[in-house]
Amino acid sequence: MSQAPIDVYSWPTPNGHKIHIMLEECGLPYRAHPVNIGKGDQFEPAFLKISPNNKIPAITDPEGPDGKPISLFESGAILVYLAGKTGRFMPVDDRGRYEVLQWLMFQMGGVGPMLGQTHHFRLYAPEKIAYAIDRYSNEARRLYGVIDKQLANHAFIAGDSYSIADIAIFPWLRNWEGQGIVLTDFPHLKKWFEGIAARPAVQRGVKVLADLRQPITGDKEREVLFGKTQYERR
Repeated sequence: MSQAPIDVYSWPTPNGHKIHIMLEECGLPYRAHPVNIGKGDQFEPAFLKISPNNKIPAITDPEGPDGKPISLFESGAILVYLAGKTGRFMPVDDRGRYEVLQWLMFQMGGVGPMLGQTHHFRLYAPEKIAYAIDRYSNEARRLYGVIDKQLANHAFIAGDSYSIADIAIFPWLRNWEGQGIVLTDFPHLKKWFEGIAARPAVQRGVKVLADLRQPITGDKEREVLFGKTQYERR
């Protein structure tokens, strides 16, 4: 019996690409539905029903754990769910599982938010605030250093096996130049990064919806993404 396709509501951002990559790695059938966050699609009532935090990605799996449909938001939770569904990219032993989960939380609580702020103040903020640029650029370098040190003794982020920790972190490092990073300063990370980038499923995953993304140049897009529209009650 074939698996019904999973519906993925997403956009070609680091968090979106996590799920695209995971689905490609697992070989699960899926349909990618673009949620144009620059135009405000994330505030549509239909999307808010499955992603109340108005953030991408979100999924609906017609064949959930009990055989009934399930919807999930938050990319980290979706990765854990897909790992559980397929039995892939998450160790079965408790120790290995917690090793992966701690690095997944490192991405969710540190890499994503801090590199997101680095992107914002270096690339998108309407005024260049030196303190903010320095603050987040320095934090970016610190995080890269943490990852480089971990990879000095391990082939992958959480040990000797490729896992959802690698899948979660990799997309956030693709714009290392925009984060003010010199990749050769982190040789262990650089070797790992190039190895992950060479994986066929990763190459397919980062292409999902990529042709739809446009540079953020207009005031309307900036307002939708960073202005008062974000804070309206719905």
